[in-house]
Order: sequence, then C-alpha cells, then structure tokens
Amino acid sequence: MRFVIQRVTKASVTIEGEVRGKIGKGFLVFIGVGQGDDETIADKMVKKLVNMRIFEDENGKTNLGLKDVDGGLLLISQFTLYADCKKGNRPSFTKAGGPEEANRLYEYMIEKCSAEIPVVERGEFGADMKVELLNDGPFTVILDSDDLA
Repeated sequence: MRFVIQRVTKASVTIEGEVRGKIGKGFLVFIGVGQGDDETIADKMVKKLVNMRIFEDENGKTNLGLKDVDGGLLLISQFTLYADCKKGNRPSFTKAGGPEEANRLYEYMIEKCSAEIPVVERGEFGADMKVELLNDGPFTVILDSDDLA
C-alpha cells in the first residue's frame, strides 16, 4: 500500500463538474492499493497517517499532528501509484490491487480515518477526478507499507 501525503492549506476534488470533497488545512492523501494488501496493512497505514506530525509548532518544528491543528483529510484513490516504469515508456500497473479489493480497502480506510479525524472527505473510486490543492511548504511524504515495521 502506498500513500502520497501532501500537507495542504486547502484541497478539493471535482467529479463531473461537481465538487465532491473539500478541506481546509490538513492532508491530501493519494492512496494506492497493491496486490496482497489487506486490513492489517491498512490499519498500520491509517495509524501512521492520523498520527503523523508534520505541522509546525510555535518554534517552527514539525511536532503537531492533524488532531493538534484541527486538520482534515481528503482521501483520493490512485492506482497509478503502482506504476512500474522499468521497461519501455508505457507504465505497467500489474502490481496494483484488483479494482474490487482496492475499492473495498479504500472504503475501509475512509471508515477507519473517520473514527479518528472529524473531517474526512473523499473522492470516488475509479472516477475521473480533478484534484486541486494548495501545498503548504511544499511538504510531501511518501508512505509505503513495505517500509513499515
């Protein structure tokens, strides 16, 4: 499982001309589900996400988390995080999880995040989405389940 986490001052997702999800200060998170991912992996990733301290405190140190700053989450499914570009110029997506399982885990993570963070917005699995953001910093973190203990 892979998350691309961007600290934002605002972010939104538009689908078919309609804004479907919108947050102020918080994290915009692109979520890629890989083959073999399951709830155990999702739980570890969500725990790391909701407790990540990448907001600055009064001393300019990144010591504050989402809960400390009343931040929101905008969660966007993105299977292209599993693009394999080793051969040729056209990416392969064979390492991405199948759509049915990936969608199930995406919904599962939304539910888990909602139990921890008051404002959780979302995209739509498999939809053509237009994502807008104002990256704060910029500050972007890549979280891969293969790197978690």
